[in-house]
Amino acid sequence: MFSHLFIEQKNKHLEKIALEYPGAVSLSYRALGDLSERQKKLLLELGIKKADRIALVLPNSPAMLSLIVSILSFASLAPLNPNYKASEFEFYLSDLRPQLLILPVGSDSPAISVAKKLGIKIIFVELETGDLIISTDLSKASFDFVSPSENDIALVLHTSGTTSRPKIVPLSQKNLLASTRNLIRTLHLDNDDVCLNLMPLFHIHSFVVSLAVLASGGRLVITPTFAVADFYSWLDKFNPSWYTAAPTMHLAIYKAAEKYPEILEKTKLKRIRSSSAPLASDLILGLEKIFQAPLLESYGMTEAALQITSNQFPPELRKPGSAGRADGPELKVINEQVETLASGEVGEVVIRGENIFSQYENNPEANQNSFIDGWFRTGDLGYLDHDNYLFITGRSKEMINKGGEKISPREIDEILMRHPAIYQAVAFAVPHSSLGEEVGVAIVLEAEQNLASHELQKFAREYLADFKVPQVVVFLDEIPKGPTGKLQRIGLYEKLKNNNMMQEKNNQATAVSDKENQLLQIWQKVLEIENLGVEDNFFEMGGDSLKLKELITQAENKGLKIELEEVLNNPTVKGLAEKIKN
Repeated sequence: MFSHLFIEQKNKHLEKIALEYPGAVSLSYRALGDLSERQKKLLLELGIKKADRIALVLPNSPAMLSLIVSILSFASLAPLNPNYKASEFEFYLSDLRPQLLILPVGSDSPAISVAKKLGIKIIFVELETGDLIISTDLSKASFDFVSPSENDIALVLHTSGTTSRPKIVPLSQKNLLASTRNLIRTLHLDNDDVCLNLMPLFHIHSFVVSLAVLASGGRLVITPTFAVADFYSWLDKFNPSWYTAAPTMHLAIYKAAEKYPEILEKTKLKRIRSSSAPLASDLILGLEKIFQAPLLESYGMTEAALQITSNQFPPELRKPGSAGRADGPELKVINEQVETLASGEVGEVVIRGENIFSQYENNPEANQNSFIDGWFRTGDLGYLDHDNYLFITGRSKEMINKGGEKISPREIDEILMRHPAIYQAVAFAVPHSSLGEEVGVAIVLEAEQNLASHELQKFAREYLADFKVPQVVVFLDEIPKGPTGKLQRIGLYEKLKNNNMMQEKNNQATAVSDKENQLLQIWQKVLEIENLGVEDNFFEMGGDSLKLKELITQAENKGLKIELEEVLNNPTVKGLAEKIKN
């Protein structure tokens, strides 16, 4: 169990720093262990027992990390994205059926009203100290501590389905332990390492990386919301030996590097890790040149408790553009006849091993379709080269991979179909220069109805987290169908583009006011595109959350005060200029 590895390291390194967070007090291994034990005692007093499920709606913080350590030692953990809207919390909490929900003190999250409606107990936690605040009206029925077995469920996450709603992935203690050990071995981690973890802890990437750092006796630095300027200040402050991030973060770090020569001169990284989505080969080589450290790109998924393959630490082979070799589970590539394919032949990637989950929860149909002869079908297509390094060529699944965030298109369909003006809605993946994929949607309106793109996005934002809101909206008379009459989601972008059905805007539309001209110059600089017009959509032209923050900063430097919501609801220069007051 992970808890055994943590206790072993705690006893070896009692006064060594285990956890740091910008602006908060550092925690030693002794302090982190003591805090997690106090939390466990209070949770046991509330009647939480082995196999019970505790949901967390928390930002990255010392409290969230200590609760992870605590809960993994005796119960089951279900972390949720704090940015979800009420409808999303209702789905996830109804599906998970946790015995308890933990939120920050002072939280106004919509999860609170949803939990009350569902009859889920609620307690709060001080983010910096980790102290649990338990209401006096909660009944107590203390249970004795029972150590979990290797097959007990430790972590529960949702993964996006291809043609159905998101599925529950229960990961056992054995799954997490195997993945933790795989990561320690792959990255050559030891107790001298300092990891700067830029990912949110509710994500499998960040979760298992954090376990691996603590299980190897290293120092873990968790961070709040990513911003590239903060990243370089964290490099300077914490002097990490490695960092881990998603491709969108790596790209922002690479582009900003020339602004921080003094920090780069002092930085001494041993390694860089990338996961959650493919990374461009040129970007890998560029980051390695800047930091003078190897970048190890890996391939993983929730069902594998993170890692499936990884490029290797020098002097072993690293192949930019490859997902690396199997590093933990067994892996092979098969054809439709379930025959193992030879080197260079493209087929479906299947895996098995101790870190692979056993089955989806309450979903016999998905289990029947996802497993064959003891192998899990990833839904990804690729081939193995002569060195057994995996190259991913595509996905048979329909989910949208937006910068590492896996989004279920059907979830978006169902939300948009609530709008009275919409007859049909099909969400699909649109290629994006930095995110890998963006969310697009094809819309057929009801007869005699009108709906603008920004109105649809505003509606979607009421029910969906911002990263799920469609940024490319295409209005059609009819959505393309296959031979059987089924709406075609996979390849929809290419079909629409090839048939000239994607709405093309006049990129040459010029500014007619000083304000529009100022905004247009800012957009051209942020997006690094000269040929932009005032009716171009910021997000369709390559904008993402990182560039959005830069856009707002650049505007402020020119005396234009822009609110985040204003850009989200008015993503063109023309529309935004009409909304801002100064």
